[in-house]
Amino acid sequence: MKKTILSITLCCLVSALFAQSPSIQRINPTNWWVGMKNPALQLLVYGKNIKGSEVKISYPGVSLEKVNTVENPNYLFLDLTISKEAQAGKFPIELTKTVQVKKGKRLIDQVVKISQEYELRNRDKKPQVVNSKDFIYLILPDRFANGDPSNDKFADMADKESDRKNPFLRHGGDLQGITQHLDYFNDLGVTTLWLNPVVENDQPQTNEGGSMRSAYHGYGFTDQYNVDRRLGGNEAYLKLVTEAHKKGIKIIQDAVYNHVGINHWILKDMPSKDWLNQWDTYTNTSYRDEPVVDIVHGNQSDFKVQQNGWFVPFLPDLNHKNIFVEKYLIQHALWTVEYFGIDGWRVDTYQYNDLAFMNRCNAALDEEYPNMFITGENSVQNIISQAYFTKNNLNVPFKSNLPSPNDFVLYHAINATLGYNSNWGNGFNPLYSALASDAIYQNPDLNMTFVDNHDQDRYYSVVGEDFNKYKIGLTFLLTTRGTPHLYYGTEVLMKNFKNPSDAEVRQDFPGGWADDKENKFLAQGRTEKENEAYNFVKTLATFRKNSSALQTGKLTQFLPIDGMYVYFRQDAQQTVMVILSQNKEEKTLNTARFAEIIKGASSGKEILSGKILSDLKEIKVSPYSAQVIELK
Repeated sequence: MKKTILSITLCCLVSALFAQSPSIQRINPTNWWVGMKNPALQLLVYGKNIKGSEVKISYPGVSLEKVNTVENPNYLFLDLTISKEAQAGKFPIELTKTVQVKKGKRLIDQVVKISQEYELRNRDKKPQVVNSKDFIYLILPDRFANGDPSNDKFADMADKESDRKNPFLRHGGDLQGITQHLDYFNDLGVTTLWLNPVVENDQPQTNEGGSMRSAYHGYGFTDQYNVDRRLGGNEAYLKLVTEAHKKGIKIIQDAVYNHVGINHWILKDMPSKDWLNQWDTYTNTSYRDEPVVDIVHGNQSDFKVQQNGWFVPFLPDLNHKNIFVEKYLIQHALWTVEYFGIDGWRVDTYQYNDLAFMNRCNAALDEEYPNMFITGENSVQNIISQAYFTKNNLNVPFKSNLPSPNDFVLYHAINATLGYNSNWGNGFNPLYSALASDAIYQNPDLNMTFVDNHDQDRYYSVVGEDFNKYKIGLTFLLTTRGTPHLYYGTEVLMKNFKNPSDAEVRQDFPGGWADDKENKFLAQGRTEKENEAYNFVKTLATFRKNSSALQTGKLTQFLPIDGMYVYFRQDAQQTVMVILSQNKEEKTLNTARFAEIIKGASSGKEILSGKILSDLKEIKVSPYSAQVIELK
């Protein structure tokens, strides 16, 4: 933030004048751009005693349309129009206000003028398209790699600690650590990184379950226009995005619109009471999706609690019906794309946001950056709920424009097939059934699919550390429809359940810290089994990276029979056959019922083993196995 240029026109100043004098402390967005398709810009101006000021902006192509005031005299919201003719450059925003000061026993009027420089820049960012051709890798920055130990903690921040021995505190991972491992992602076959939030979380520790915990996860924003210093700040993020793009890797940012951290700078001096969803007594959201989706039998009371209740007491719920809140959040999203050059968004707690607001936010991003990948988190159990919050073919009054859901329905189907207390006899029907309902989505290929994430039990533990199940699930993830993502460390068999807390599934990546005894980034630092897992993922991801059929081809599935699930991905260039088996013994698969897809193919290459299959009429299928066969 640049220092305010303060000019006070008067002959004699006394201390009383300074107590009343207006000042400017912040302007958000911190800058803007010429050439945006939407010429409108609303500036949040925050200072002291600025209500009632005359505002002047004199710059070619920039028009001040309206000065909006709110309850709090320390805010102005300025509506500007940036014409097509406007050029990049800097100009002053000038405020003039008459204040009363005490001179002797008299009050006299004095004119105070203050000015702050604002900058318009030329647009230079072109986000890359993220879609089903990509393989996304999810990183919790604080727990991945520490590239710069000097930024682990700061004495002037609300949470001053960093201690790797404590699972609930910050551990020092940062953006420089991620940048240093870009070659690792390239080797693994990753094309896109999704980072848990990087925005400043200057939050105090909170007592959760009897333990003091840091906001290391990043979901309690305190200043949208600053990347957290403990991650390296704005410069480190710019460097990561730039270097990742050089390596052919895209960046997805985690967005939080539903709430902010209790320590957010705006909450210390709110523009108006209705900046937040307020209740007479504290009201928590119900965490249920049904009150929103149930348009036939639902009620307004449950709907209001679900939408306007707070996520937790230390994450105040933003009121999206406040027009200034809406503009503030939407403009920040646009600013982020243009300032940092990110390529996509994952929206946290999507279903708890005002859905009309989310449609407007998505539309604003799409207007400036057509076809930008936006995927929403809705931790739901059934397909109707999941489809309701995304682009769907349902006959319902509200139509969401969200391009992609985090596919929790398919995630639960994977668990039902392979995880927890399932047994081989349950079969592949949960997977088959979930995909059989895809007609409900407008574009199921954009569904972001996964086997675990930062809020779920780790996949290798879910499947009972059974390596055969591990391979079957990841084969399905990387060959079925959708846009797959992998949680950091799954490729090297990181494990644990969320017991007693989420910290158990958010452990540090071994090798990300200089004093780590093991370095799982390197083959020599991994065990034989971990290398087998890593190379398994690498083989599949590399094949997928070059397979048009697996990226965008049509999915044709066949009813699971005799403990085997067979499906195909195909386009004009390629046909890929996938065979998953849960049988305890070897089986021979007669392929006659797949003739409509196999057609004249006489041989194939099994990608995982490299073997050539010279006869496709009958295929030997090993126990508890996965095969990916490129037909010739």
